[in-house]
Amino acid sequence: MLKSRKRYILIISLILSLGIFGMSHLDVRADSRKEYLDSLHTGITQIVDPSAGFSNTKAVEELTQMSEEGGSKENEESDLVMVNVQVAMNVREEASEDSEKVGVLYKDCGGRILERKDGWTRLKSGDLVGWASDEYLLFGEDAEAMANDVGNLIVTIETETLCVRSEPDTNAEVLGLMAQDDELEIIEEMDEDWISVEYGDGVGYVSAEYVDLDFHIDEGETLIAIKKREEAERQAKLTANQGAVVVGGDDTRLLAALIYCEAGNETYNGQLAVGAVVMNRVRSGAYPSTISGVIFASGQFTPALNGKVARVYTGGNIPESCYQAANAAINGETNVGSATHFRRAGNHEGIMIDHQVFW
Repeated sequence: MLKSRKRYILIISLILSLGIFGMSHLDVRADSRKEYLDSLHTGITQIVDPSAGFSNTKAVEELTQMSEEGGSKENEESDLVMVNVQVAMNVREEASEDSEKVGVLYKDCGGRILERKDGWTRLKSGDLVGWASDEYLLFGEDAEAMANDVGNLIVTIETETLCVRSEPDTNAEVLGLMAQDDELEIIEEMDEDWISVEYGDGVGYVSAEYVDLDFHIDEGETLIAIKKREEAERQAKLTANQGAVVVGGDDTRLLAALIYCEAGNETYNGQLAVGAVVMNRVRSGAYPSTISGVIFASGQFTPALNGKVARVYTGGNIPESCYQAANAAINGETNVGSATHFRRAGNHEGIMIDHQVFW
């Protein structure tokens, strides 16, 4: 026991003489060595058990509380971000006004936060990834409120073929078949088994087991996508000018096809309202500046997403009332003012026409 104690003291003395504890030299007497070892033991005890010693207990409690509050706040914070502009805003490669522009976020667009620093947010909105100034963005509860106001629930088919039925019953009449990855706009989640959707001129029902529900928000455009879209529009105009179709006639037909898909079972007023919404977007500057650009922009109209507009456009069986509404809207007529949105009536205030609300 005595030999072990001597060896222990010798080791401590050697450590102290080498200056590991920050001392260049130390003349340790027998009585002061005990005092130093006692203080060293107390310090180690407080590291192993931070509550040891009155002065550390309060600090540890405060740090623990701050950590828990910070963790709770971080866990609750949403990564949703929404654009808060009247027209559009630029998205840049780096967090600087001098950085290269990589795309555009339009009014009512949203995305996911990737990073935040110095008053800028790096976000992802569709294919667009870049930095946007916080001055024109909404976060947290404000972003969620706007998203709920302007977003739409979309049903995506997750099986090879899915029946759309006339009633929420497996024995009900089949209205049509949807292919995998097709999309439909939801009306209501009936229960755990069935979802009502907008289909054709009315309402259809699909089995909840074979679909995925996705809350869709308008997305931004990259510069590459903008250039491709503008070039496609330019080529379409050139083709129209050179062919048998009068310039602009194809856009009239396209608008009539959309009106039929969105309001074919509504009155003429309901059809005119849909056409007016499209033309209000064309005129606003917050959206693409052509009818085709507005209709086929990412996530804007479900019939355009699932290919129905294209099928109606090429099929040619478009009612005369839809053509009349399209021409009237193109000529500036409107019965919904400057409204740029519409949806099936339910949870939004606005101008009610037939079964839809416009705002």
